[in-house]
Amino acid sequence: MFIETETTPNPATLKFLPQREVMPSGTREFANSEDAEASPLAQALFDTGEVTNVLFGGDFISVSKAPGVEWTDLKPQVVAILLDHFVSQAPLFAAGSAAGISVPAEDAMVVEEDPDDADIVAQINELLDTRVRPAVAGDGGDISYRGFRDGVVYLGMQGACAGCPSSTATLKHGIEGLLKHYVPEVTEVRAA
Repeated sequence: MFIETETTPNPATLKFLPQREVMPSGTREFANSEDAEASPLAQALFDTGEVTNVLFGGDFISVSKAPGVEWTDLKPQVVAILLDHFVSQAPLFAAGSAAGISVPAEDAMVVEEDPDDADIVAQINELLDTRVRPAVAGDGGDISYRGFRDGVVYLGMQGACAGCPSSTATLKHGIEGLLKHYVPEVTEVRAA
């Protein structure tokens, strides 16, 4: 088995490509070692003591390093952990009951939406799913919809996109321009 790596616009994050499916659908982010307890793979990555964020995507794993850590030291450790995981065909998530599953608070809506905006929200989400998510996944990240109110779309950045030096430009010039073009009711995009 061979695991490729790609750089991302965020110098603290690398994208690891195991050449197989990681998540059958969606993404799952682990922002700390407590979150990572849900996944033996994420926990093993955090156990290095040098990882600050892990994002599982459809066919990739994005790993963010701690400040002061060099990729030349961490990358071989991450590759070894990923190889061990995929070669052993270990489960991605720890077994448990539905009682242990919860939606992280940061995915919550940040504004109360007007029910009259349902059509606009549907258009926004369709654009995010078809145009934006594939692009940010290419850079090892994801984006989460957090609400729409009074012309403002609220989005959360995940994985390589969170903390990326170019994330503000991505939101303001890329995503905002796209949404304004296709959904005239959108006047602004804000990070949430």
